[in-house]
Amino acid sequence: MIKLHLLTRTLLVLSLAILASCQQSSDKNAAENSAQKIDLTPNSDKIITVVTLKSPNTYFVNSNEEFAGLEYDLAKLFVAELGPEYQLKWIAVDDFTSVLPTLLTQKADIAAADITVTEGRKAVVNFSMSYHDVQQQVVYNRDVSAPPRSIKALNNQMITVPAGTSFVERLHKINANEPVIAWQEQQNSSSAKLIEALANNEIDYTIADNHLLSIMQYYYPNVGMGFSIGEPEKIAWAFRKDGRPEIEQKANAFFKKIKQNGVLRNLTDRYHGNTKRLNPFDVKTFLGASQQILPKYKRLFKDAQEVTGIDWRLLASISYQESHWDTFNTSPTNVRGLMMLTEDTSDLMKVTDRLDPKQSIPAGAKFFLWLKERFPERMEDQDRTYMALASYNIGFGHVEDARVLAQRLNLNPDRWADVKKALILLTEPKYYAKAKHGFCNCGAPVIYTESIRSYYQIMEKHQPKYEPKPYQIANAL
Repeated sequence: MIKLHLLTRTLLVLSLAILASCQQSSDKNAAENSAQKIDLTPNSDKIITVVTLKSPNTYFVNSNEEFAGLEYDLAKLFVAELGPEYQLKWIAVDDFTSVLPTLLTQKADIAAADITVTEGRKAVVNFSMSYHDVQQQVVYNRDVSAPPRSIKALNNQMITVPAGTSFVERLHKINANEPVIAWQEQQNSSSAKLIEALANNEIDYTIADNHLLSIMQYYYPNVGMGFSIGEPEKIAWAFRKDGRPEIEQKANAFFKKIKQNGVLRNLTDRYHGNTKRLNPFDVKTFLGASQQILPKYKRLFKDAQEVTGIDWRLLASISYQESHWDTFNTSPTNVRGLMMLTEDTSDLMKVTDRLDPKQSIPAGAKFFLWLKERFPERMEDQDRTYMALASYNIGFGHVEDARVLAQRLNLNPDRWADVKKALILLTEPKYYAKAKHGFCNCGAPVIYTESIRSYYQIMEKHQPKYEPKPYQIANAL
């Protein structure tokens, strides 16, 4: 019966995946086509055209071949908020110098591209209510330079920054009284590209906003964060001064609403909630293990994906967090193996030898899926995934206690960004005294979940997605 259920479920998932893939490919082509043709099409009252920047912070195609990014999600939500009769069209550019000119030449209604609010820009565009705070940081290569701690450390050094960015304005301000910094502006570039160039020792220093840098450090652990430059700044959408004032007003109302109802908090957590969890040593160690140890078990993780539909890279990330891919790992509480299964879980999954990777990996994958499917289907898939990860660490009951507490605190029990706040509170007597499962050292599952999110993010960058064939799924079952 279990095999039949899994087969039926897998075939259904496969069919939906094929349909979704076709639709997604169609959507992607449509989006790209609209971006290419948009300057030939006059704006209509019901078309909202957004210019954005291709970047890990804003707009990108993820490892599942889906569009993603904080700006992408915000714009989609905004247009949906306007009503079903409105259409969203995108113009995605490769460098920041193209963003505001595209807006100002009336090819777009909104510029949503991680734009910093500056006095210079206020003279040419209007800004929405801000929705994110950032801090400019000097960025250096740990392998070749000591960490710079002040402006003086950059004397006789060359900083490379993307042309047209707020970093240029900031450097001009610093040099206004006494020139102390030399810099060059690189055309047709972006902060992400320059951080990659820095990691490859092609430039000496750059400047980047801290939220992008935190993401890029997971891909390039030799990139270091130096000192902060200036005061924190605000990120907002930009509008033409001669544009559509009703859209600008509605955008401000939209940001006010999503700040109040927690949607903005959840979206920010989705893209940045885990970015401070790992330090550079953690990342280097993980990348080394990915090359030296992971290949021995990669096929088993892929087999487990065929059975459960859970991305093998996520399963491998869980295993690394649990055991560092040490098949003989045993905790003081007798949790054992690559997936660190308890005796009760082993009995539930019919595992006879927890130290056998051929048993441990599929059992851990099935158990994770079992946990995930216990959460309501109304929840978004990412939130179910994060709560299942926390449950894998601390137990389903404690996570349910946190969801109940979140609701009592007027937080959203279906959003991980809110539930993790409630989890941490379950260490306090006034909260755990009323919880069904009592005291919980629930800071641990938050750290656990965010660490796995970070490892998975790195895996998505370095390890290819696996697409099992139908006959492989059937054989796995």
